[in-house]
Amino acid sequence: MATKGNFGDLTDPNAVLVGVGQLAVSKHPKYLITQALGSCIGLSLYDPVLKQGGLAHIMLPTPFDSTLDGQEHRFASTAVPMMVKMLSEHGSMRRRLEAKLAGGAAMFRADAILAQVGIRNVEETKRQLALLNIPIIAEDTGERHARTVELHLDLGTYVVRSYQYGVKRL
Repeated sequence: MATKGNFGDLTDPNAVLVGVGQLAVSKHPKYLITQALGSCIGLSLYDPVLKQGGLAHIMLPTPFDSTLDGQEHRFASTAVPMMVKMLSEHGSMRRRLEAKLAGGAAMFRADAILAQVGIRNVEETKRQLALLNIPIIAEDTGERHARTVELHLDLGTYVVRSYQYGVKRL
């Protein structure tokens, strides 16, 4: 895996930061980063032929789970098809896309409803990918720890870092 700078080095001109509730698509030599995934999902889609992909920082399963209007990128039910559309507009064929995901942790032990948000985020993200026939080739979800992820667009490597468990390459 070709990595420029340090993990999460946002001063690297090739780093593209994806904020909470946002998504982005890019092409190699750029790479995509999203930070502080607790119950949120970091979903990557990668096209190995064009060496391009997308990364979404998904906060909630559907718009019905929020009282705020707008920002459809933050919901699994809208972010997944939107990212596929964006990649298609840049030449990716859906049949070539590969998904990897991380996050969906149970961060809120005291509140039973909040404890389920991570699980529901994982379930809805997987449901949307299944509807679009996009295979999930790797994941690091659940448990009770936060993660930061990078999608490297040269090889599609998905780097997952957590304070508690170190670095995983998916």
